[in-house]
Amino acid sequence: MSIFVNVPVSDVERSKRFFSAIGWSLDARFTSEHGAAFVIDEGQYLMVAEREFFSGMIRSGKTLGDPAEVALAAIAFDLPSREAVDALVARAEAAGATLDPVDDYGFMYQRGFDDPDGNHFEPFWAEPDGPPSD
Repeated sequence: MSIFVNVPVSDVERSKRFFSAIGWSLDARFTSEHGAAFVIDEGQYLMVAEREFFSGMIRSGKTLGDPAEVALAAIAFDLPSREAVDALVARAEAAGATLDPVDDYGFMYQRGFDDPDGNHFEPFWAEPDGPPSD
């Protein structure tokens, strides 16, 4: 199974620069002047779409929120280590992301950042066996 997460953006070119800078690969098959797709990992894709184009994909008639003002989603994904989480967040910060404080629960380590449009991402690492038993 694959997953495509779609988020609205105000400037597709800026988003292309941002997500390329954090190390995600542009997927030309799903990229146009209205949006761009990025490979996060095998079977995991992010699609950034200009707001008007994104609105056309949501046919329910719902009002499109502004991710800079309203929390639309927390896009969480696991990485193989704490160091990998820190490295990704460092690249995001260098590319212009706004960062959240670190959440370190011992068995789980999580960081958060907002892209330039305010879409929220939460890379994390967790012990494969989960939290310790009481």
